[in-house]
Amino acid sequence: MKIGSRVHLLAGVLTLGIAIAGCGGAKVGEGTGSAAPQASSGAPAAAGTVKIAINPWVGYEASAAVLAHVLEKEGGVKVEKKELTEQVSWEGFETGEVDVIVENWGHPEEVKKFIDEKKVALSAGSTGNKGVIGWYVPKWMADRYPDITDYKNLNKYADLFKTSESGDKGQLLFGDPSYVSNEEAIIKNLKLDLKVVTGGSEAALIEGATQAQQQKKPLLFYFWNPHWLFSRVELARVSLPAYTEGCDADAKKVACDYAELDLDKIVSKKFADTGGKAYQIVKNFQWTNEDQNSVANDVQNNGLSAEDAAKKWVDANPAKWQAWIPQ
Repeated sequence: MKIGSRVHLLAGVLTLGIAIAGCGGAKVGEGTGSAAPQASSGAPAAAGTVKIAINPWVGYEASAAVLAHVLEKEGGVKVEKKELTEQVSWEGFETGEVDVIVENWGHPEEVKKFIDEKKVALSAGSTGNKGVIGWYVPKWMADRYPDITDYKNLNKYADLFKTSESGDKGQLLFGDPSYVSNEEAIIKNLKLDLKVVTGGSEAALIEGATQAQQQKKPLLFYFWNPHWLFSRVELARVSLPAYTEGCDADAKKVACDYAELDLDKIVSKKFADTGGKAYQIVKNFQWTNEDQNSVANDVQNNGLSAEDAAKKWVDANPAKWQAWIPQ
């Protein structure tokens, strides 16, 4: 999920850290999960079938479920869902086993290979979702200390964030140690009185943020949006120096915020050429981070299946999805 070096960062976060949906790392042609009857492994799908890759995080699943619901009910097609990792999904454009990647976080190497060189795929435009990694505090802290969301004031509040793990410095809670990040460099280069403390997982970040809000405990932590947590816990983002192109080129010299990514949809060239109304619905599909987070929250925390959560959103937001239907 990144643009340039930024994509590797977020791709690491998502593929390694946000596999909430529990999707397997299947290869193209191997076993898949589907909400509709599937063609046999490796065989082309039946006419009138749209093959959507399901990448392994619940926000992606939410987007795919809503898009699939509208494609089936309004586009008159069947949807075949295939649980695949991000990189493997791109291979399906060449084999004909994938028509749509609903939420792409950059992947410049795959863009070059499958869009620019092999010309078997293309972008179908923005999803409307903005991919953001950053530093956050619970909103109650921003309400109580209005200037805490400016990085220049973090040293003033560092004592609030001290823990047994951070010693005499304020704690910046991190997730899985396999995540690629710029935190150490940012702290050093901005001369912040902070120490990165690894919580060990996404779950640790979620638990920490939830407790910080409920118990009014100070917390500064690394996180990303879209994510269902924003539907359950009010968070405020800390403003680091604004991202500019190339400010993260040297990992040791990074002193800027993360890039905001305009997430897009990738489709096979064949689907774009022959998909008709179904392709137009995919192309027109757009919603907000808040939309995705609400559906993902229903799936993750409210006991709804992806299909039921999608129907709930569709029933409540007719004006939004009707704009996707070609006239």
